[in-house]
Amino acid sequence: MKLVFMGRRAALAVITAVLIAGMAAIGYLLSGSIGGIAGAEQATDAHRLAIVTASGARHNFRIEIAADDDKRAEGLMYRAKLDPDYGMLFDFKREQTVYFWMKNTYVSLDMIFVRADGTIAKIAENTTPLSEATVPSEFPVRFVFEVMAGTTKRLGVKAGDKLVHPLIKPTAG
Repeated sequence: MKLVFMGRRAALAVITAVLIAGMAAIGYLLSGSIGGIAGAEQATDAHRLAIVTASGARHNFRIEIAADDDKRAEGLMYRAKLDPDYGMLFDFKREQTVYFWMKNTYVSLDMIFVRADGTIAKIAENTTPLSEATVPSEFPVRFVFEVMAGTTKRLGVKAGDKLVHPLIKPTAG
């Protein structure tokens, strides 16, 4: 059996190549969990949402879903930017009055408060980044949909419009 010993330069080159490949693999795996950044997750039906306005216009979004306490607590904190067609849907599982804040959130958001049937109850536009002031739903809601600030105004979205997503069950009629 012959043992091969590399020189110091060759060993450093191999270690560097392994580290770079590992960092690239980690970045690829994490790209689905940091959505809203260019090149992020491929959207499935569960990761798409539409807002349908009273005039019938349909606006499609790629989304992340915050359906547990940890994900809801973090929300869109620490994001440096969001794509214009990207958002986060918070699911509280039942209707209740909810309170949000912008602590550790670097981008201004529009917060869309949504009843269980998908009807928009309230919109808080252009929230203040890093603010610890609460933003209340004022009405019992099951969902909150957060998007980049200015989105609701740009698309003409208003209270009474509807969200369409597999988690949202519209009422008959």
